[in-house]
Amino acid sequence: MARHTSPSLRLVEHGFIKSGARSLYKQDEATGKFVIIDAEKHGKPAESHADEEEAEEANISAMGAGDFTALIKTGYPAPVKRYRLVYESFNMSLEELYFWFLNHLRQDQGYPRVEKITDIFSASENSAFFGQSAQRLSIQEDRASSFLKGIAELVKQLFQIVRELRIIDERLVPYHDWEVKGEDGKTHHSKAADSTLKGVFADFAENKGGQMQPGSIYHLAQTVGYASLPDLFFNTHVYKKDDVDKVVDGMKQFNANVRNVLKRKIYQFLVWREKTYDELQSRRRFQIKYLRQHWATIKMYMSWTKPYLKHIKRLHMNERQMDSPDLISAFETSMTEIEILCVRPSKTSYHPCVLATFEFSTRPLMQYRQEYQQGPVHVGKGTATLRAYAWTEEQIARYKKLKEDEDRELLYLVDDSVAAAMEELGDDLEKYLNEHGKDVFDRDVHAKFGSSEEPQKKGKLKAAPSAPVWEPFVAVFSGLWDAFNAVIPVGGLARKKPSGPSGKPSGAAKIAAGTMWQAFKNYKKAHGLLSW
Repeated sequence: MARHTSPSLRLVEHGFIKSGARSLYKQDEATGKFVIIDAEKHGKPAESHADEEEAEEANISAMGAGDFTALIKTGYPAPVKRYRLVYESFNMSLEELYFWFLNHLRQDQGYPRVEKITDIFSASENSAFFGQSAQRLSIQEDRASSFLKGIAELVKQLFQIVRELRIIDERLVPYHDWEVKGEDGKTHHSKAADSTLKGVFADFAENKGGQMQPGSIYHLAQTVGYASLPDLFFNTHVYKKDDVDKVVDGMKQFNANVRNVLKRKIYQFLVWREKTYDELQSRRRFQIKYLRQHWATIKMYMSWTKPYLKHIKRLHMNERQMDSPDLISAFETSMTEIEILCVRPSKTSYHPCVLATFEFSTRPLMQYRQEYQQGPVHVGKGTATLRAYAWTEEQIARYKKLKEDEDRELLYLVDDSVAAAMEELGDDLEKYLNEHGKDVFDRDVHAKFGSSEEPQKKGKLKAAPSAPVWEPFVAVFSGLWDAFNAVIPVGGLARKKPSGPSGKPSGAAKIAAGTMWQAFKNYKKAHGLLSW
């Protein structure tokens, strides 16, 4: 994920692209982001390609340069229509502004689907509201830091567990090759694997602590008459304990003492091989179960941590608001930003949508609501900005994803740390977790933890939707038809639903714009403001 991306480029990444530049982009199915088709030819994504709203508010920097007609890029997708209301009152709670629009759009205008997109605030350092919020923030930070420490320790131990499993698998290779059943059903043995295991037996089982033990093969080789014992031991391949006497007794060219010691050593080796194989297998099964439990604990800690990180991000003061001249540290002032998306269900693919953004520059008054609890009542200035859109479900999801990506740096602190460990461990972790049980490894762990979506193959691109050249002309008549059919339904003359995305955006856009105008006008009339 790109970090610290400008608002214009973020709009391009999420598919809000001007119609003239749509043909330059395709959607990467692995990430869902829109990328340039031919980077060598067209270069990097350009901010000018964003279908971005340009507002008419005073641009301070442009006015300083003498340009009083310049428009500001707000970072929002270009709406069909936009209304802006600034309401200032120092003797009335401005919480009523938000709830009036919320209830009016949801109840009176028929937008039952309301989703909260943004909810951030900032308060001056010396205000009582700041102190109360700082106490809550410190509690959340303490809990999150303890969980993050636990995740760091668990990830560190994860490397040790996987490393030990790799060592066990490496040690088990000669055991598996020592006796293998072929496709013909017969058992085959490997002389190389037998010699390898005998070397491990002679080096480690008989020599403990790095010192040569009396009675070991190499110690007896230094004794007169037993110099040939190591050669006989490594070159005599016996795979069953019952065959030891038969094979060794047939070696008449060697004296009886050497044959007796050889019998004893080969028999000890076969018993050692059998017991150590069972021990390694048992140890491996235990380590895999422990790894699965360890991985489940990491995911549990991550699920516990993410809500705290989300709360911390929301409790932190917004830097942009803290630098605003409306927020003075010596005053009891605060700034709040709320954004909701109201959607009216439609029979077509395009839904009327009203994006309502509320910005409050207020003076919080701490009032006791109960004997033991106090809370702020906000009085001051509120700005309500309403934007009308005709969006499909895909566009709604892309906009929500856009707003989430603006505010997820702390969440990626967890995801990126664990994902980096996954990348270093490679495919071994997935192989061990999925062994001897159901698939417990989330295959989309590198992209997003906790997601229930199926993983998509990387590199596959989907073309960005492009509007036909005749759509502006058809949209004019389509909007007239939708308006006429909304007043007088024409059953027999109803048009057939086209294949693919049904309907035209113009009808939904007109409904959203009309709804927004009614809400804007009704609020002004209900509060005695100038209206027409």
